Amino acid sequence: MNSIKSNKKVFGTICGILAAVFYGTNPLGALKLYEQGMTTSSVLFCRFGMAWIIVSIILLFKKESLKVNKREFITLTALGLLFIASSMTLYSSFKYIAAGVASTLLFTYPIMTAVIMALLFKERITFKTVAAIVLSLVGVILLYWSDDGGTLNLTGVILVLVSALTYAIYIIVVNRCPLEMSSFKINFYVIGYCTLGMAVFALLSGNPIQIPQNATSWFYAVWLAVVPATLSLVLMVYASKYVGATPTAILGALEPLTAVLIGIFIFNESFGLHLAIGIALILSAVVITAYSPKSTSKAPSDKS
Repeated sequence: MNSIKSNKKVFGTICGILAAVFYGTNPLGALKLYEQGMTTSSVLFCRFGMAWIIVSIILLFKKESLKVNKREFITLTALGLLFIASSMTLYSSFKYIAAGVASTLLFTYPIMTAVIMALLFKERITFKTVAAIVLSLVGVILLYWSDDGGTLNLTGVILVLVSALTYAIYIIVVNRCPLEMSSFKINFYVIGYCTLGMAVFALLSGNPIQIPQNATSWFYAVWLAVVPATLSLVLMVYASKYVGATPTAILGALEPLTAVLIGIFIFNESFGLHLAIGIALILSAVVITAYSPKSTSKAPSDKS
């Protein structure tokens, strides 16, 4: 029996690591498609559109009903709009600041979640929450000020912080308006809204949706739909099931680390002392926020 539990824990840990690393490859696909001349809305439309098809096929095999009641419809609509905002601002930020820095700044969302829950829902602010806030703020400041005395592009910083804030609100909505349905069903609607939203945004902005024009573009478009979206989601479910929400959340710190390494070794992004210390402080803040030995609640696993 202990051997079985041990094997499941190892399996869950591996799933958690792979889920975080896979999600951290978002910048790889996005930046490669930007190099091919595709717009942000087109990249996200392709990513969400293909991911939606994959999730639809999974639900078809599971024979899960897609019916929802009025309350569920309203909640799913809110989640869809929040995820559209979070994804659009994150992917847009890649054009202004290094992808690794953007992915690290995005990881302030657990701290934002804790602060919002304390302010709006009167959850007790603990010492570890205060410590995490201080560490993350210092980390953000260090990321903003580069080693050569320059600063990050303010537009890019604001965009990614808005992305983190909207994702934090997304998590709160999931927790406060529980949906009695599978993660795949939730994502069927959320990703569906995102696909539609990207099409509408492209229409209103006067930039028609661009479809990948060559094998390289199609490869990275499919990569975004399969690896950081679908595979990351499925593996996150297994990780939460076999090792618990807290260890899974802590393993999630590998997401920005992966993005940083991709930025350095593939896109030749600079890496200095300020960046290294800033990333370390923000990841430490996330670990402090996530770590709670007495916690037994499940973390939302709807990130796509």
